[in-house]
Amino acid sequence: MPEGTLEVLLASAKGLENTDYLSNMDPYVIITYRTQEKKSSIASGKGSSPEWNETFLFDVSSKDCTDLKIKIMDSDSGVSADDFAGHASIPLDALFRDGEIRPKSYNVMKDDKFSGEIRIGLSFTAQRSRDFDPTGGNVGGWKQSGHH
Repeated sequence: MPEGTLEVLLASAKGLENTDYLSNMDPYVIITYRTQEKKSSIASGKGSSPEWNETFLFDVSSKDCTDLKIKIMDSDSGVSADDFAGHASIPLDALFRDGEIRPKSYNVMKDDKFSGEIRIGLSFTAQRSRDFDPTGGNVGGWKQSGHH
């Protein structure tokens, strides 16, 4: 049973290495959490400072401190394969502890070199466990009030 929902806000990136020498990059992002993979839209012609402002949801079934993997690609409309523009890895242990990490920048690496920044916000919403009281404390259909 899932323990909750991981919400990833893919905001923007800056300073990416332009892999497209003839024109501006058309970057998109592949976000991977465990076996789940989501792909952003392509920021066509946005070059090395794209903005997406897209939200992705992942099911969290155990709070293993798995990193969120971010892969930035440059879409090539021609015959060649899309170019790898860099990657980032975001540890999630603080998120599971705090519930939210406001959008902030993470380093993008390519070939072990700094290759720009990607701005991402995270939130985690825990689901109630199976053993919660289905009446929610209501006894006989009425709720006791603290007011007399």
